[in-house]
Amino acid sequence: MAIGKTNWDLSYLIPNPAEALLEEKRANLLAESYKFIDKWKNRTDYLEQPEILLEALQEYEHWAGNFGTSGNEGYYLSLQNALDQTNPQIKAQLSKLTDTSNKIANDIQFFTYHISKIPLAKQQQFLAEPRLANYKHFLETLFANAKYLLTEAEEKILNLVSETSYANWVQMTSEFLAAEERIIVTANGKREKRNFAELTAELRNTNKQVRDNAAKAFNSILKKYAPIAEHELNSILKNKKTIDELRNIARPDIPRHISDDIDTQVVDKLIETVAGRFAISQNFYELKAKLFNVDKLAYYERTVPYGNVARKYTYEDAQHLILKTFNKLDKKFGTIFEDFAAKGLIDVFPKKGKVGGAFCSRGLAKQPSYVLLNYTQQLADVTTIAHEMGHAIHDVLMKEKQSPVNQDTSLAIAETASTFMEDFVLEEIMQEADEETRLAIQIAKLDDDVAAIQRQIACYRFEQELHTQFREIGYLTKEHIGKLFQKHMQAYMGNFVDQPTNSQNWWVYWGHIRRFFYVYSYASGLLISKAFQSMVKSNPIAIDKFKQVLAAGSSKAPAEIFAKAGIDITAAQFWHRGLDAQNQLLENSWKLAKKLGKI
Repeated sequence: MAIGKTNWDLSYLIPNPAEALLEEKRANLLAESYKFIDKWKNRTDYLEQPEILLEALQEYEHWAGNFGTSGNEGYYLSLQNALDQTNPQIKAQLSKLTDTSNKIANDIQFFTYHISKIPLAKQQQFLAEPRLANYKHFLETLFANAKYLLTEAEEKILNLVSETSYANWVQMTSEFLAAEERIIVTANGKREKRNFAELTAELRNTNKQVRDNAAKAFNSILKKYAPIAEHELNSILKNKKTIDELRNIARPDIPRHISDDIDTQVVDKLIETVAGRFAISQNFYELKAKLFNVDKLAYYERTVPYGNVARKYTYEDAQHLILKTFNKLDKKFGTIFEDFAAKGLIDVFPKKGKVGGAFCSRGLAKQPSYVLLNYTQQLADVTTIAHEMGHAIHDVLMKEKQSPVNQDTSLAIAETASTFMEDFVLEEIMQEADEETRLAIQIAKLDDDVAAIQRQIACYRFEQELHTQFREIGYLTKEHIGKLFQKHMQAYMGNFVDQPTNSQNWWVYWGHIRRFFYVYSYASGLLISKAFQSMVKSNPIAIDKFKQVLAAGSSKAPAEIFAKAGIDITAAQFWHRGLDAQNQLLENSWKLAKKLGKI
């Protein structure tokens, strides 16, 4: 297969990015948005007559699928910003557009707000109306949210103050940490400066002296900002508590479940099932301690790579591996990957100013998805392509089958397609690896799995207790928060990871707990993926059920989508199936380590 383009082609969004054209696009966005707003904002007939509601929903869907609050310009600028984060012109244009987008969002929210407040008897009539069948679950979701909504004016106020009462606090802590630098001694004996992100990476350095020095510097930064983070966290916990009380929400995690379109009972069963099998992660850390020949791993050493995967993979090598794997699963997957490469929808290599990491960005119904990579020929880079292309395949299948209003996915299953593709590519690689390499890859895979499943569930339980104790006590000191954090980390790590005093500050930089209860989705997505992997391995035609789940979008609730595929996510046994697969990999790793004389 030809490599294709290795840089994004953004001409699908803005053929000519001249400032005058961007201003023209912004004016057109406003015109199209207010065409809808002005037509419907003072009307009530669509709240009473099915045929008029259908007309309004179709026009709303046309707006949402083709314009949204930021249109082609917003998507284009956000992607350009990812490619060059140092460009002040792009940031200035984004700032202008943000003001426009916020105004549109506030002015158009009347539509869904008023629909959500339709009387119960009329709701049932609309849900049973055949002409509204395509919008049934969209309406069900609005109706379910209604009981937690305040007045329209109050909702606008909350939108307007969210930046000062939440976002600015979180951004403050993040920026303080990002600005910090420390000097450490590197593997070659030189004293070199490292910023906070670089120190985080050095914690995984295979040279123990380097990672010990990095940990000392890292902990000094966390200690410095713990008092600030204490005030920040208490402030956003207070803001969360206030909003929940205004909305009469009993549990602090319920808003997350509502926004993810998943029953609280399903999340509770997931949390209970995974926590009940924390022995898996505890057993893994025992194995890892033995492989490193230590009684206990230091807290910051829990993800240090084991062994050496020396092979370098050119981008062409990676494409060949991924295409081979995707085609084995389903020819459609391979075709989508080739299409992305040929059209310039993948930006491959690192460059100055480009954002780190990787992502798949999905825009409006009419816009293509784009994948960003920072490819450096490592094994992890290969699996990252598979991961992000999993998201891309999910997006393509959904757009092919669903109208714009149903082109969304619950956070609960967002990581399913990505981890599914990633794991199959990793298995393809391991088939060609010798036993030493295979053990290293399996340990790396278990590191990732434990981080996504057991660690995130421990974090969720930490969040639950954090919110509960704040609401009981009124203010939590940094010491109190630290003890809660260590308690829940100890629960999943067990006795083979040391929990020194310094680890009590590691909550300071953990952004997950600022986004409130979303971390369960890492575990749910991966465990759903593992269950599907088992199904496909035992019966390859089960891939059709997997594709149907991905293509369903938000047309139904996740539980209903899975039930149609013969899966009951409300049952503990379903989650156990994924955990069994994880445990099997762990047992295989123990056996291989013993066979090779490593333990």
